[in-house]
Amino acid sequence: MTIRFPLLSALMAALACGPAAARDNLQIAGSSTVLPYATIVAELFGENFDHPTPVVEGGGSGAGRKKLCEGLGEATIDIANSSSRIKQSDLDLCNANGVTGVMEVRFGYDGIVFAALRDAPEYAFTPAHWFRAMSARIVQDGALVENRLRDWAEVDPALPPQEIIAFIPGSKHGTREVFDHNVLLAGCKETGAYDLYAAAAIGDEEAVKKEAEKACLDLRTDGLAVEIDGDYTETLARVQANPTGIGVFGLSFYQSNTDRLRVYTMSGVTPSVDTIASGEYPVSRPLYFYVKLAHMGVIPGLREYVAFFLSDEVAGPDGPLADYGLVPDPELHKTQAMVAAEQPMEPLSQ
Repeated sequence: MTIRFPLLSALMAALACGPAAARDNLQIAGSSTVLPYATIVAELFGENFDHPTPVVEGGGSGAGRKKLCEGLGEATIDIANSSSRIKQSDLDLCNANGVTGVMEVRFGYDGIVFAALRDAPEYAFTPAHWFRAMSARIVQDGALVENRLRDWAEVDPALPPQEIIAFIPGSKHGTREVFDHNVLLAGCKETGAYDLYAAAAIGDEEAVKKEAEKACLDLRTDGLAVEIDGDYTETLARVQANPTGIGVFGLSFYQSNTDRLRVYTMSGVTPSVDTIASGEYPVSRPLYFYVKLAHMGVIPGLREYVAFFLSDEVAGPDGPLADYGLVPDPELHKTQAMVAAEQPMEPLSQ
């Protein structure tokens, strides 16, 4: 695939190649949420720059930050992807191992909206509503039972009566994790289902937590929760073919289709760039990657990769990451300036 951005050639010309080193490809690890975004950038970088495609692995945000802080040199990674902000304990580990300069890069937000066709009824949703509509089991009379609810008014009498059918991000989609964590898990806790799952789990505190959270994410399998792994055009097509359906979309896609879709509030908040960027809208979170500054100019391509990732053509509203579901950062220009200055993080408040 060849990247098709009108300013790409100028951007590439402005980025100089780094000096040679024994390891000639970037090593990146961390968040499974950031993984698909970083993979898109890595593949485009390998196709359009005179550097090998970076190696991008998952493993989780905490594990990625720990690997970043193991030390310096070719045997250590260059970048840690993270769907949560780094902790002071991570920075302390970095300092202890000689990694004294870490640059924090916020590249956008993971945010999704809930929308239906323009003439659909008005809904005001909460995570508890979506958990009761989508989950395999719900709480009834103090116990967990198979979910047989088929109408939104059965979920909550305050909601309009309409058949439940929802088109949600599939397990391979970049926004599935925020749907799982900020909607299903939050709703599971709101309804008391999490406590019941935890009470039935066996093991230590961490094992109980993992088992309960895993159970909270089990979806019903009777056709009312439809997982979409494709892009949002597929979700829109499914909603158009099922006029009572409600789809889960990226904010930028919805904003490009307001003539066809109406968006719903979540916990009383209307999704927008401002409410997502501020954290007010509950189904969103900032996404980061952390760069080992000591490797800048030593590991070939690191400086170029970071600048390319943060470019308007990649991380901006019209870039491939927004097409995949990223909510662009309205303050991207500030991050670009910080990256250009290679500014390390200050210690975090305890």
